[in-house]
Amino acid sequence: MPIRIILAGATGWVGRALVPALAAAPDLELVAGVARSHAGKDLGIALGDAPSGVPVFASVEEALAVPADVLIDYTKPGVVKANALAALKAGLGVVIGTSGLGAADYAELDAVARQHEAGLLAAGNFSITATLLKRFALEAAKYVVDVEIIDYASAGKLDAPSGTGRELAEALAEVRQPATSRPVADVVGVPATRGGAFGEGAREVRVHALRLPSFVLGVETIFAAPDERLTIRHDAGASAAPYVAGTLLAARKVKGWIGVRRGLDTLLD
Repeated sequence: MPIRIILAGATGWVGRALVPALAAAPDLELVAGVARSHAGKDLGIALGDAPSGVPVFASVEEALAVPADVLIDYTKPGVVKANALAALKAGLGVVIGTSGLGAADYAELDAVARQHEAGLLAAGNFSITATLLKRFALEAAKYVVDVEIIDYASAGKLDAPSGTGRELAEALAEVRQPATSRPVADVVGVPATRGGAFGEGAREVRVHALRLPSFVLGVETIFAAPDERLTIRHDAGASAAPYVAGTLLAARKVKGWIGVRRGLDTLLD
């Protein structure tokens, strides 16, 4: 029996790329879409194609009336947590591709997931190459003491840093060695220009978020030692295609555990 999918953000940038991929996958079945501006329509028609037989709802709560196994969420930071909580309480597995949630949010989601014996996978980026950036950066942090992150995105991106940058910073803060840079509390001038902090004390990771035209998404992890530097960088293009395969992999796997996992790298091996 195919895994039945509700897709929240079905008419959005990534959602539009996922719809045909889901239709082509013999082991997955898209049973409902969520897109407030197209509620009540057939999803195929909402996307400018032939009728698909997939209904569109205004909210995840309404879509949950359709029998389903997994919710995939590519919506907005302001609604993704409520969407995930509703799906977990209904016993669905949840795949989150929406950015904007932090460690405290995922701790709350983990508690609810365990209470309802459901699984959740959240990734700041479902691209395989972006996942490799995280893996390589975590390996480098074992050997190079100092690291900071530059997070690039378009001028209109709502959240800062991106989900990719946040996930990477939180992961690095757990494994890095104490920094040699001057503590921000000792900085004169405008200390805020040293970036946002993830983690605590000398192990915190500083993230500098740039929001400028011509960027889509990019993350640059800079490691430095005396007289040498290592830069590990990922840049995304204008297409949502890189995120499709990783999202479908997560949808296939998320019913296999209870609680929250963060990062596509948790599935790669």
